[in-house]
Amino acid sequence: MTSAALAALGPAVASTSIASLPLIARGKVRDLYAVGSDRLLMVATDRLSAFDVVMKAPVPGKGRLLTQMALFWFHRLAGVCPNHLTGQAPESVVAAHERARVEGRAMLVRRLAPLPCEAVVRGYVAGSGWKEYARSGTVCGIPLPAGLAMTTPLAEPIFTPATKAAVGDHDENISFEQLEALIGAARAAELRATAIALYRAAHAHALTRGIVIADTKFEFGLDADGRLTLMDEVLTPDSSRFWLADELAAGRIVALDKQPLRDWLAASGATGGAEQAALDLPEHVILGVHERYARAFAMLCGGDE
Repeated sequence: MTSAALAALGPAVASTSIASLPLIARGKVRDLYAVGSDRLLMVATDRLSAFDVVMKAPVPGKGRLLTQMALFWFHRLAGVCPNHLTGQAPESVVAAHERARVEGRAMLVRRLAPLPCEAVVRGYVAGSGWKEYARSGTVCGIPLPAGLAMTTPLAEPIFTPATKAAVGDHDENISFEQLEALIGAARAAELRATAIALYRAAHAHALTRGIVIADTKFEFGLDADGRLTLMDEVLTPDSSRFWLADELAAGRIVALDKQPLRDWLAASGATGGAEQAALDLPEHVILGVHERYARAFAMLCGGDE
């Protein structure tokens, strides 16, 4: 039986159907529709993924939280790097009876030529970076000081690129030299500088709101003039590790992201593949994810000018 707390979140949107536009693809979280030849409608569902696998159960309201947070950051960081937003209302490109399906959970964006990589910036060593550091003292081949803890801030943020995997596959960390071979030395240098600048600006704002951005990943594409452009989504709990600053100062990590799901999956022994995808998530995990996403949104984006 569904609990009152879960029912109060309303129905979840696990998938979308916009008949007035051609569907291009369904990603881990977003459904993409073509709007002519030069624009895309990106609709954030309530799907939940971890370890590169989409879970069976969605999280009600998650797509709206992700969209509103991404829009906040796109506007706030526009002076650092151009982004793919068109400035047009997503509701304007669908049929009248479909507007409620996209309201609050969609972005109308320009089509770009996506770069075949993810731009990861780390201010702390966690996740896959921690595993490599514990094994070799490096992250993506970058030597780091010995004796770091997860709660130890790096002296300077580091850029650790990764391949961009298809749905169901795993992203793989790569070295900067591998990135240069993939997209060229000049573009790789520009990507690194831009990603670090975005991280610094976001990190500074987050600190004023009581949150530390431990790490995050950005995605970029090129516009018709070859200009590097921020795309997809940005600085949400899906793509970032948000830690409470006061807890971190006391040596503890309290995360406002999908950590409850990661912890539950690790305890269950299923952290990838079809076995994980088939799991029925307990309500406390679904509610825990929603609570952390909603708190992150309220702390980071609430009341900003």
